[in-house]
Amino acid sequence: MSCADAPPAVTHTLPDAGPDPYDASPYVPQRGGLPAHRRAAAVCRGCPLFEHATQTVFGKGDPSARIVVVGEQPGDQEDRQGEPFVGPAGRLLRKALREAGIDVDAAYLTNVVKHFKFSQEGPGKRRIHKAPSLREMSACRPWLIAELNLVRPDVVVALGATAGKALVGGSFRVTRDRGALIPMADEDGGRHVVATIHPSAVLRANDREAAYAGLLADLKVAAKALE
Repeated sequence: MSCADAPPAVTHTLPDAGPDPYDASPYVPQRGGLPAHRRAAAVCRGCPLFEHATQTVFGKGDPSARIVVVGEQPGDQEDRQGEPFVGPAGRLLRKALREAGIDVDAAYLTNVVKHFKFSQEGPGKRRIHKAPSLREMSACRPWLIAELNLVRPDVVVALGATAGKALVGGSFRVTRDRGALIPMADEDGGRHVVATIHPSAVLRANDREAAYAGLLADLKVAAKALE
């Protein structure tokens, strides 16, 4: 077949992101379910984090889950595998959810920020996690709100400060607000947040046993709220 007979190349037209480079909302579909949103998120350019991450890490789990668990952002293993909570912190979280009486298979797991933010350090250039900025968190929040509106859970678990602020508001403090049912920001009623520490904080703690016990106690509050 000659070059003249070759079929035209298939291209994917990205939406117009508008003047603000920190806004994912132009990429969020106006219709469609979670699969359509996952496909759209794969080409999101709503903040500069996409430039260095391997891929977008969208949420995963039961599309009609009564409980959604929200973390900060994907880690190194999540970035490589394209799924949330598959690294060491994710394995610890799944263990704690099961011990708290929450069916992991009936939950939906996601993060506020969908791309891995990191710096490369050391001789082997290890990828070291960096916390997302408020601007990056705000840019990506439309994806989280879309997920919550599609799944429509009864309870949302916020893991750590970034998730808590995205769900409750800027005044959120983990040490003050953890382990209680808190109305979600911008909600007319019915949906509540239970905040706790991120499982990665348990892995970093000097007293892991005590930190894990606190995480488990908070998750049991969420489990009880589902009864």
